[in-house]
Amino acid sequence: MALKRYKAIADNTIVNTYKPGFKLRATGSNAGYADVMEIYSIYGREASGSQELSRLLVQFNTTDINTDRTRGNLPASGSVSFYLRLFNAQHSKTVPEDYTLSISAISQSWQEGVGLDLEAYKDDTDGNVGSNWMSASNSSGWTKVGGDYLTSSGFTFSQTFETGLEDIEVDITDLVEKWLAGTQNNYGVGVHLSSSFEAYFSSSTGLDSGSVIHNTDGATTSYYTKRFFARDSQYFFKRPVLEARWNSRTLDDRGHFYYSSSLAPAEDNLNTLYLYNYVRGVLKNIPAIGTGEIYVDLFSGSSSPTGSALIQSVSTPATGGYVSTGIYSCSVCLTAASTPLTTLFDVWYSGSTQYFTGSIYPEVHSAAQTVSKPVYFINITNNRGRYRNDENARFNLYIRNKFWNPTIYTVADTNPATTTIESASYRVYRTIDAYEAIPYGTGSDLHTLMSHDVSGNYFNLDMSLLEPGYQYALKFAFYESPVDSWSEQPETFTFRVEEYEY
Repeated sequence: MALKRYKAIADNTIVNTYKPGFKLRATGSNAGYADVMEIYSIYGREASGSQELSRLLVQFNTTDINTDRTRGNLPASGSVSFYLRLFNAQHSKTVPEDYTLSISAISQSWQEGVGLDLEAYKDDTDGNVGSNWMSASNSSGWTKVGGDYLTSSGFTFSQTFETGLEDIEVDITDLVEKWLAGTQNNYGVGVHLSSSFEAYFSSSTGLDSGSVIHNTDGATTSYYTKRFFARDSQYFFKRPVLEARWNSRTLDDRGHFYYSSSLAPAEDNLNTLYLYNYVRGVLKNIPAIGTGEIYVDLFSGSSSPTGSALIQSVSTPATGGYVSTGIYSCSVCLTAASTPLTTLFDVWYSGSTQYFTGSIYPEVHSAAQTVSKPVYFINITNNRGRYRNDENARFNLYIRNKFWNPTIYTVADTNPATTTIESASYRVYRTIDAYEAIPYGTGSDLHTLMSHDVSGNYFNLDMSLLEPGYQYALKFAFYESPVDSWSEQPETFTFRVEEYEY
């Protein structure tokens, strides 16, 4: 699985808007326990040139992220992207269009608070605990009204909204990695309209005037109102999350090892082999290798390696390397003899110590007389139908050509060969309402691409990403090189996620 979601641990809406009656501003208002957050800008409602603004604050626990990285459940910096995701909350009021929101790192600690009211703003900071327009906490005010933010490169981001109904989905990897490295304190992010969309106001001093922000580049039109679901929302999939995405697929060519051929480009003549070091069922590094190099030689033989190592077009021996805990890989290519060998043996070693010997049944590239679009039959061979929400479940796919037609000479096999799809992706949706819990990740992050090994295609699914108590469906898409597009397969597979009761 190459997707993890980290839920917000605090959020709040802060405002300098007028309370009903237009006599007092709601600068002491707190909405830390509200189930939505709100962003708006109102110009000239109370009087010509008046300004009313709303901003939101949200924070995530990076300790959980660092723990996952330490345990090997999350890649190192540079191999994973982090996205801030906030989800649109529909409402009956007007919705602004064509604007930009800014996302900036908050530069000091703040308190969530327990207020709820985003209509009349009756919930002033309760018990002197919580943030508002003027104060970050019960013991500290903001240095600038409306919150303190870092606005230099690497600390601020933006997203443009056309219809106004879009979700926020912004790559804030640079900022998150600073939090994780400890080079910047994690106080979360503030989200507000960009300065050119927040309301115009000019003070005589050129500085903020009380609770009103001096903004001579601001708008003289209003943008009212954009709402997002907050962390206290009843909707599981709508709560603010920091989403980690990365490409975790393992492409083990042991089951589909090809001899080098002039029919294939150089990159397709390389075969990647993997070694998985399980100790009592758990992946662990080879002690003498650790995260270092390991070497691989190819041998011929009928039942065991014989003779001298075969000369590979890359090098002899091939140099393998560390992938992740207990997993090593190397890439090799080998030109077939006039009479191709039907069995090869890969020997993994370092110095005089051999760690593993595997078997390979190589194939020879061949050209076809026609071009046809393949049609597949798909089955999940190990779908249990029910899973706990604390499981990380593996799904193994069996794939074959739908129109495969064995002859009377075909020998029955308890483990029939599966077709391996080089580029295959999955999505997950809730069956009761077709809500897409995990969409296809076929963009830059490739976070839903499936791995493959000698047994075929597979992927791991973190069930904590799914709300328990519901049935979900899996769909698959295969990339088709001849037409340069993805094609969704017709089969649908269902399973249910249940709350784990200790």
